[in-house]
Amino acid sequence: MHLTQQRSFLFVPATRPERITKALASEADRVIVDLEDAVAPHDKDKARSLLHDYLASTPKGEVLVRVNSLSAEIEKDLVLCEEFPSVAGIMLPKAETCRQIERVAEVGKPIWPIIESARGLVALETLASSRGIAQLTFGALDLMTDLNLEPNTPGAAAILDQCRYRLVVCSRSALLPPPIESVVADIHDTEQVERVARRAVEMGFSGMLSIHPNQIAPIHQAFTPSDEALAWAGRVLDIAETVDGAFQLDGQMVDEPVINRAKSLLARAGR
Repeated sequence: MHLTQQRSFLFVPATRPERITKALASEADRVIVDLEDAVAPHDKDKARSLLHDYLASTPKGEVLVRVNSLSAEIEKDLVLCEEFPSVAGIMLPKAETCRQIERVAEVGKPIWPIIESARGLVALETLASSRGIAQLTFGALDLMTDLNLEPNTPGAAAILDQCRYRLVVCSRSALLPPPIESVVADIHDTEQVERVARRAVEMGFSGMLSIHPNQIAPIHQAFTPSDEALAWAGRVLDIAETVDGAFQLDGQMVDEPVINRAKSLLARAGR
């Protein structure tokens, strides 16, 4: 990936190792091999075995791994993750306590905590300051269930936006990169994916989780700055190099916050 920003995170079930290869060959910025929700309880050991064999035979295939929540299963998951350098990070579902994160941090890999409960939201400020955090994200479906929300209603959307607000503010307060948006469950409605992704951009998110390769293109479309925005940013920085202090561009005042915004846009495009 050439972009500074990691826009798309694609989940792949550990029980389907052939899909890992396909996902790594796709346009996804990150691939997450899932040992949790995508794997039935009776298939956990099989999933770990398949992932072990895949990682052993594909040392250059860098992935993240979503482990199980804190239980006997996660201990086995962490042993597997620690063994392979190609596991570049760990997604921790149902993150609620610093103790969970501290245990995962012992593996020595970056952690993406997934906030999926009221307890996780209440503890978010503390969790965000824990050692080893890469970025925050959340699971909207699990969160709606835990909070007793009615899916696909204005009320649920309002509450989830409050959760998004907390993720953005706590990420910034802890000096973390902006958070990652949750998945859209409908794998066929790419217009919905792009709408959700564009709104996430407006709310300060930097990327989005996905569950199907069809969702990658609309996510990238939303999170990649437009040519017009990049041209504006380039003009701002060109002028900033020649003057001291604030200046005007296209009838608008440009000062340090605007210059920083221009730098951020160019950084997102890898420029």
